[in-house]
Amino acid sequence: MTRFEEVKNLIMSLEGDFDKFYDKENQAAGTRVRKGMQDLKTMAQNIRSEVQDKKNAAATTGTAKK
Repeated sequence: MTRFEEVKNLIMSLEGDFDKFYDKENQAAGTRVRKGMQDLKTMAQNIRSEVQDKKNAAATTGTAKK
């Protein structure tokens, strides 16, 4: 599974909890949304680091495309 698919799956898995929290004011769903958003933040930071590492590796080997 690609990183992009992982992000999409995480967001899609939170859709029901978003609806429950914002439309039905379910407080427990709000807690799950907050946890999911924290997981998304962590995932995004990992992707950012991975992209930067690949860019740096390409720059040092001279295979960077412009």
